[in-house]
Amino acid sequence: MAAASVAGGAQGGGRSTPLRVDAQRNLEHVLRAAREVFGELGYGAPMEDVARRARVGVGTVYRRFPSKDVLVRRIAEEETARLTEQARTALVQEEDPWAALTRFLRCAVGSGAGRLLPPQVLRVSAAPRGGAQAGAAGLMPQQRQEPPSVELSSSTGPLEEGDSAAELLSAVGEMVERARSLGQLRPDVSVADVLLVIATAAPSLPDPQQQAEASARVLEILLDGLRSRLDQPVSGPLLPPPVGSAEPTRFE
Repeated sequence: MAAASVAGGAQGGGRSTPLRVDAQRNLEHVLRAAREVFGELGYGAPMEDVARRARVGVGTVYRRFPSKDVLVRRIAEEETARLTEQARTALVQEEDPWAALTRFLRCAVGSGAGRLLPPQVLRVSAAPRGGAQAGAAGLMPQQRQEPPSVELSSSTGPLEEGDSAAELLSAVGEMVERARSLGQLRPDVSVADVLLVIATAAPSLPDPQQQAEASARVLEILLDGLRSRLDQPVSGPLLPPPVGSAEPTRFE
């Protein structure tokens, strides 16, 4: 009777339940594979690489994500939301602004989120400083690529309330302002600089332990560069003096 019931259910539409389970499992495999592949190769990696890593046909990937842009947007928004949650948690649980900032950065880098940080976030938050004409594109890590048609947030228009990138920038901006107001953060450090730390301190190396150690080492160096030095100028490092000059040259 049970066997007949199962068979009857399969013929009468009961088959939809296991199909939904299979589809959900395939979706999870595809998303996990996409995070791994895009994290290793950047957002320019082809869909075939994602399908191969997920051990499904490329047609299965396209059935869930009609275009690569849709898949990239899904991964980018998930990572942005994860970073936002990490930032908010640090703000709530750490009274000291510098402790909140360093906790957020260590958590973000440790999770590997920097390898999937949407480049648009850097583009939106960066602004020319000191009269420089260089735009935010010059601040973007060159190893991270994205399809030009993907827009997580507009790089030219204002961010809208509720936008995932806007929420991340708001949370990080609050941490930056708190630390800067107490003199714990260099006055010239921007939100874009903090996000660049996340992207820069997340190298993709074949050995997981080596990657974790390298990320931790790079992050400590970058954190030291972010912290305010009340007894040191912050406009730029000193270069050796030019030939025939007794004064050192400051690099701006």
